[in-house]
Parts: sequence; C-alpha cells; structure tokens
Amino acid sequence: MGHTADEFIVASEEKAFDMKHRQIINYNIGKYDAAVDRGLSKFINLENAKRKGHAIKWRVMENLDKFLPEFEANFQKRGGKVIWANDTEEANREILNILKKAGAKTVVKSKSMVTEEIELNEFLEHHHIESLETDLGEYIVQLLGQKPYHIVTPAMHLSKEDIAKLFNERFGTPLDFTPEQLTQKARELLREKYVQADVGITGANFIIADTGSIAISENEGNARLSTSFPKIHIAVVGIEKLIPSMADLDLFWPMLATHGTGQNLTVYNTILSGPRQPDETDGPEEMYVVLLDNGRTNLLAQKDQRQALYCIRCGACLNACPVYKNIGGHTYETTYSGPIGSIITPHMNGMEEFKHLSYASSLCGKCTEVCPVKIDIHKMLPQFEGLKVNAELSGNELPPSPPPCTSPLKTHEPHSNVGWQPGSIQANNKADISNNLDKCFLFIFHLVKSHKGRGLLPGCD
Repeated sequence: MGHTADEFIVASEEKAFDMKHRQIINYNIGKYDAAVDRGLSKFINLENAKRKGHAIKWRVMENLDKFLPEFEANFQKRGGKVIWANDTEEANREILNILKKAGAKTVVKSKSMVTEEIELNEFLEHHHIESLETDLGEYIVQLLGQKPYHIVTPAMHLSKEDIAKLFNERFGTPLDFTPEQLTQKARELLREKYVQADVGITGANFIIADTGSIAISENEGNARLSTSFPKIHIAVVGIEKLIPSMADLDLFWPMLATHGTGQNLTVYNTILSGPRQPDETDGPEEMYVVLLDNGRTNLLAQKDQRQALYCIRCGACLNACPVYKNIGGHTYETTYSGPIGSIITPHMNGMEEFKHLSYASSLCGKCTEVCPVKIDIHKMLPQFEGLKVNAELSGNELPPSPPPCTSPLKTHEPHSNVGWQPGSIQANNKADISNNLDKCFLFIFHLVKSHKGRGLLPGCD
C-alpha cells in the first residue's frame, strides 16, 4: 500500500477512538435519520421513484454525447457561454482568464463540491484573488482552514460550542452565543460581500438539456445572492449532472431534498438559463458554465462502474455507512468521501494512490439501500477490487486512465490556447468534441442496442 493508504489507516484508527468526534457525528446523523424517515414516509411509492430516477440517469449516461451539445446550444441561445474543461488545470485556468479580463479582485461562492474538487479557493488565493464561501457551513470550515467534512453538511463534525469558540476568536462574539445569534453574525459579515464582489461562482445540482438551464438547490439564499449581485456568474459543473428535461425536476428535486436533509423541498430552488435579458431587472451581465470532465469519462468507460455517475450528491450513503460514522469525512483525504467517494475518487484522482478506499466498506449494503437512484454501491466496491486483482495477476501497474477511448472532452487544440478569449469557443472545438464523442460512445451504443432487444435497462432488474 502507498503512502496515502498508510495515512488512511493511521487516521482511521485515531478517529474511530475519538469519543468526542463520535458523539458529535452520532448526534448529527441521528437528527438526520429522524428527519429523513419523516420525509420518506410522504412518498406514495418510494421504490418506484428510485427506479424512475435510475432509468433517467441511465438514459443520460448512455446518451451523454447528445445531451451535452443540446444543453450547450440551448444555453447559448440566451447569451450564455460554455467552457469545456478536461481537468482541474484547464478549469482553473479558464476561470482565471475570465476574472483577469474583468479585473476581478473579489469572488463570492455558494456551496459547490466541484469547486472543492478543483481546489478553486486555493488557486485563486495563489493569484491574489479573494474567494469567500457564503454557505454558513462552508464559511465556518473556511475560517478554520479545513476542507468540507461531508457532501451536504460541511461542518457536521463541529459542535455549537466549537463554532461559538471560533467566532469568539475571530470576531469577538460572546462564547455563550446561541446558534441563531452566530448565524445572524455571519449574515452581517457576509451581506456586504455580495454587493462588493466582482464575480459570483456556484456549482449546480442539475443541468437541464432541453432548456439550457442550471438548477441550484439551497436552504440559505446565498446562491441567489451570489448569482444576482455580481456582474459575472460562473457555474462549475460536472458533466454527469445532466438531466434531459425540466420536467425531470419534479422527481429529482424532492428526491434530493428528502434524502439529503429530510425536507420535502429545499427552501430555495433556482433555475438559471443565462445572463440578464433585456427585459429583466436583475441578474448577471455575463454567465458562464464550465463543464468539467476530470476523470468522469474514465469512469464512464468502465461498464461495471459507470453507475457511480448517476449520483446526485445527496449524502445518504455517507450517513448510512458504519465505516463513515466511525472514521468521519476528513479521514478519506478526498473531496468525495464515504461509499460513493470510494468508487469515484480513484477514477478522478488516480487508481494507484486511492485504490485502498475500496477496503473502507463493511459491504453491508446499507449504502445501496438508501441511494435515491439505486446505485449498487456495495456491489461495485468488490468489482473495483477485481480491477486491482487483474492488474496484479497480469503484472501490470494500474492505469490512471483505463478507458478504451479518448476523453470526449479532449480537443486536438485545447480551447484555452493562445487566441482564446473568455466567453468564446473556437470554431473547431464543437467539431472536435463531436468527433471524439462519436468514437468514445460507439461501444456504448452497441451495448444499448443489445439490451433494447431484451426490453431491459442495465441495473433495472
């Protein structure tokens, strides 16, 4: 095992016997479990909803080469601009180009795991641009200099006393401040930042092909402020977040909210379809969507693993996992922790360095049971073990990029080369992407046809 694996074992043992950590996590996840049970009880047929979600995401992944250009074309019709990024380096470079062109010095961010994935805050800080998290949980861990602990609740590992102590040290608030008072203090500190910011950066929970829109779900309203006040809005989104139609939100919004927090719906659900139009009174003057690959097509090329791309980032599998509840989120040293992170991280960050994560499971199947889109997570972990065993038996090293085709996001000439201007796409970019998509998905189409003949969808038994 490598250095990362050794560190994981040491950190796991340390956290598993940290009684304070276990008490905080058990308390917070216990509250989550009670809320989710109440929320799920309101579904007339939860199993049917999960199957439908699985089928929709299957359709998207098998036809990604059609839905991505459809989204791009519809988004551009309303003045939006799409940037295709193969990896972290390209995504950060393109974002920096936009900021430099605008002369931006301050950025406000809403909660986004993809921007954590590309380490955008650290990148912007290195280039002397202030990047401020505006989600309360993200703001707290940013003040502590930490990474998010959980996909949905970044500060789950902290007690209210921990947060009160932090605010006392940083802002001089009394140690006996209540959670409500601490929230009010954070609101006072952040409100002026929205008005002063040059650029707002968000992620997106879903990108909608038929309308060329992005959908953002949140509970605090900070994403709406981050996309309304600044003159420029940049959304960074993984290519797997696609859904075919706006009508699909009727299913995915409630499923995400209920499995994520136990709510019927999150408080604020926003659909954005481009920059401010001539007849509109607010919104950004420019809007960009950065479509990020960063290893996702590697995962897509693995027939037995691509289900992991169905994930809607609800965090349910983390809260159900007995391993996660003992060792916590930071132990994984990855953006995406827990069961789903153990599958997708090696494909994004390197098989050799993160292959040990497949052992971080009891294989109890609870993660699969709670997944809102019926990803067979616990079955995929042993399959991942098979990839390693095959490599070891053959005497070969594990390939960092195992697909049998070129990434469909790669072009012959990266669009960030000299001559590219923020907000434009080179003339040859669409043709290159289209050609590579055709090649990459050819083997998938044969698979789809074989299943159509049987009248079955893979994974929908």
